[in-house]
Amino acid sequence: MANALDLQEQEQLDELKAFWGKWGNAITWVVTLALLAFAAYNGWNWYQRDQGLKASAMADELDKAAAGGDHERVGRIFADLKERYPRTAYAAQGGLAAARLQYSKGQTDAAKASLGWVAEQGAEVEVQTIARLRLAGVLLDAKQHDEALKQLDAAKAPTFAALVADRRGDVLLAQGKPDAAKAAYLAAYAAMDERIDYRRLLDAKLTAMGAAPPAPASSAAVGAAGASK
Repeated sequence: MANALDLQEQEQLDELKAFWGKWGNAITWVVTLALLAFAAYNGWNWYQRDQGLKASAMADELDKAAAGGDHERVGRIFADLKERYPRTAYAAQGGLAAARLQYSKGQTDAAKASLGWVAEQGAEVEVQTIARLRLAGVLLDAKQHDEALKQLDAAKAPTFAALVADRRGDVLLAQGKPDAAKAAYLAAYAAMDERIDYRRLLDAKLTAMGAAPPAPASSAAVGAAGASK
């Protein structure tokens, strides 16, 4: 018959049937898992974008409320942000903004709570460190020196090492430990880029304590050249 399979085609079909009978279920599972993974990946990306857009809208509202000095509304929006979108950058930034306004309005405990949340829950170590630096400053003002030092011990972002050391010096000086404060200020001075203006403040602190830092190598060379003329 014209449509009858020839012997070779029949053998190939039989081999295919045998192969599928042995491996068909496994192949189906692999393909199904791959498709599910692809769908989940797309779904997760969509979810992340959706969460980011919603969190961004709330952050904009928080910024507007902060600009208007409405600390109560800022507190409510931040509470919603950290409940609904805790792992977004917007929640951490909202916490920093809320704490700044709360502290300026004399709501020290609320500011501590906002900064403490960012310090623990912030998605990036840099943001956590900023929160700990600010919280240490609030605790220093409240004369809670040991708690301030604990926050600084937990501030781990290398980018802010100089500022952490500087704040540590402030706390140690307030504790009546001038030698330890000098060591902290010197560490901050050494860690900070000489092109940053803030370094002058460190220089002034050290000079006032009778521990003026050595002049930079470039400045020393210029001074030596001038003296030799």
